[in-house]
Amino acid sequence: MKYVPLISSGTAGPLGVLHLPRLWLKVSLEARGVLADGYPGAGQGYDQMVIDGLGLNRDAVLSYIADEHPTYPQFEAWVKAQPGAKLDAGSIGTLNAAITGYIHADDVRKSVLSADGLPDDASAPKDAINLNNLDDWHEFHAAVLK
Repeated sequence: MKYVPLISSGTAGPLGVLHLPRLWLKVSLEARGVLADGYPGAGQGYDQMVIDGLGLNRDAVLSYIADEHPTYPQFEAWVKAQPGAKLDAGSIGTLNAAITGYIHADDVRKSVLSADGLPDDASAPKDAINLNNLDDWHEFHAAVLK
């Protein structure tokens, strides 16, 4: 069985960093070969934004999760222990604002909304977090409930 990652990019752990729990989940699932098709363990969007925003080394993040299989609190402890990690309130605030402020391109928004039969009008979400949630829920339904 493969799993759709259902932790939202809008979720933060105790460190207060949005998307970090989702990054941990996706890389953990990929390391075990059970991440749903079409999902990168660590892509170039939010995943890379978080890695870069926290001043982490991408290869080290991926290796630690894949090799050590940490719980989420263990992963956050590892992040805190990384030399040069940017975990001050200003850095986290800037990163979180970038995540919440990210808007998908029109074609992505239209595709996500269309897949669920939703109108692309003033009531439709514009931000990537909510569009990604809709996409995840759609994929979960198709994989598990259909």
